[in-house]
Amino acid sequence: MNLELSFKHLKKDPALATLIEVTEIPDFRPSGRIYYDLLESIVSQQLSVKAATTIFNRFCAIFPDNYPHPDLVTELEPAQLRLVGLSNQKAGYLQNVAHFSLNNDLENHRWDKMSDEEIIEFLSQIKGVGKWTVQMLLMFTLGRSDVFPVDDLGIQQAMIRLYQLNETGKDLKKKMQEIAEPWQPFRTVACRYLWRWKDTVR
Repeated sequence: MNLELSFKHLKKDPALATLIEVTEIPDFRPSGRIYYDLLESIVSQQLSVKAATTIFNRFCAIFPDNYPHPDLVTELEPAQLRLVGLSNQKAGYLQNVAHFSLNNDLENHRWDKMSDEEIIEFLSQIKGVGKWTVQMLLMFTLGRSDVFPVDDLGIQQAMIRLYQLNETGKDLKKKMQEIAEPWQPFRTVACRYLWRWKDTVR
């Protein structure tokens, strides 16, 4: 992704230009590990970063090489997963991902041949995996440049504050999409700035 080109494009929005000037986003390198990152994202749902990291590390430690191979995950008893701190629901979701991976070879899938929408539709078939989760994978695991998670609470809060929006519910999301439309094809970069700005600038 060409960040310099994205900055030039996004700064056409005066509010976003001001935000970019006062905010620094950390570098990251997309891992490309959809299967592994999908497991980690399920574990982290509704948990602090510290708690999620602890539980996920315990989960990985169950396996001989510290890697949760799909075939091994599917063979585990729910009680074994609960011992590492997982709820019954999350244990089931992890095994759903593992079964889906065995059937669709997620570890070696040709994601570069699929559009963002195709990947969302494909992975959302897994019980426990929703659109928002897949959008995070598109952004941070695959490094897709033009993802806009309109349902993300952090993005909503940042845009309400930055653009002084008064709308709520569906009207808010519609207004957000209208504002973000000119950001294409770099909406992922814009969102990274919005998240960072919301958390660091008071």
